[in-house]
Amino acid sequence: MRVNDADDEKSRGHRRPLRRRAFLGGSVAAAATTAAGGARAVTADAETGSGELRAGAGRAVIELPSSMLPLDGFTTVHDDLYVRVLLVRGAERSVALVVLDLTSISSEGVAALRTIVSDAADVEPADILLTVTHTFSTPHIQPGSGVSSPFMAQVSQAASTAVAAAVTSLRAAKVGHGSGECDVNVNRDVLTADGWWLGTGESGTSDKGVGVTRLDDADGNAIAVLVNYAVQSSVMLDSVMANGDHPVTADLAGAAVAHVEKQFGGDTVGFFLVGACGDQAPAFRSKRYTMDKDKKWSQTDASDAGWLLLTVQGERLGTEAVRVAQAIRTGSDATLELVTSSVTVDAVQQGHATAPTKEYTFAPDGTAEVPLWALQIGDGVFTGVAPELSADTGLSIRKHSPFAHTAVLSMLDGGAKNMADSRSYARITYEAVDSAYAQGSAERVAARIGDLLDSLHDRHD
Repeated sequence: MRVNDADDEKSRGHRRPLRRRAFLGGSVAAAATTAAGGARAVTADAETGSGELRAGAGRAVIELPSSMLPLDGFTTVHDDLYVRVLLVRGAERSVALVVLDLTSISSEGVAALRTIVSDAADVEPADILLTVTHTFSTPHIQPGSGVSSPFMAQVSQAASTAVAAAVTSLRAAKVGHGSGECDVNVNRDVLTADGWWLGTGESGTSDKGVGVTRLDDADGNAIAVLVNYAVQSSVMLDSVMANGDHPVTADLAGAAVAHVEKQFGGDTVGFFLVGACGDQAPAFRSKRYTMDKDKKWSQTDASDAGWLLLTVQGERLGTEAVRVAQAIRTGSDATLELVTSSVTVDAVQQGHATAPTKEYTFAPDGTAEVPLWALQIGDGVFTGVAPELSADTGLSIRKHSPFAHTAVLSMLDGGAKNMADSRSYARITYEAVDSAYAQGSAERVAARIGDLLDSLHDRHD
């Protein structure tokens, strides 16, 4: 299923979406080609003799030996980065979810990892959903030479190890979904004397919802726990320690998932799925923006003391995820379906925001195609896009979804820059200036996702 606006196609030059870091275009090419026609459906039923799901999960550390440091400005490793892989098999087809503790990853890197997972797990490349946790305190895999870099080699090795563990641990599985709330995020848009900027926007929209999915084996042991939350993992972003070190860390996503895995123990693998995080920062950051009584902004760095902020917020989010997971009762619904679509939106020339401003011109720049994904497991659905959506957009998608349990994801397929909501353009926020998509794009994407979810839901009514 592919949705385009023919009039837009004819009247403007068409181009692929601009991607995070060197604006990585076309990273969904393999998926779009294989998934032409839209749907990859797997619904186990009695006629096939396989009325159950099978699932396996694995994780592996992305090794960063001291000999590779400093790398991309990072001088030491505070806590490990991971690759995590969830493999789910239905009656006729398999789907893999790959989650990387990275800020983003280039299209070449995405393609390389898809090949690794596809070969090891016998999963079609288009049936591999790849995302990042969007922690900012990690080295980057740049387009071009980045895919052959020593760091990418370490990521690839971790992916190979993680997918092998997922294949080995495959077993009969049941799935369930639940939700809770946690207050460790805040809207980051604030009005300063010079215009809208970054900070602690207590009065702005913030999505506190915690979506949790649990997959159990036949004995009721948790195979995997998936946590969906709208926040950028930026507690330690740009924070420099007293000794001058700039540490690598999986940040808030890593701390929350580590808590989940510690509580469940054994081979349970936790997954952090970043939500509509474009305007959602951690409630407390080490290097943070502050504003005085005259609405003048500045920055201050808590340095080493920032680790306590990270620990407490990660523990708090992880605790809520565990509470929700413990209350989930997994069931026998073996629906497994992955559908894709796309929508064409107006594009603008992407800016580079370095300070607040009250005047800015959003220059038209043709159109951009935005791929959409929707993965149904049991009676819950995961849906999203590559760009960072804002909280209002994520809340709208969830509100209008026909599914009782809907996880909204940003940063799919390696990630892309912001897709701000319409209000952000009127305010000239950081997210709007940082976007390559014109005002109204987010609302259009949300509507198309709504159509996609309605269609998917109707198939199983």
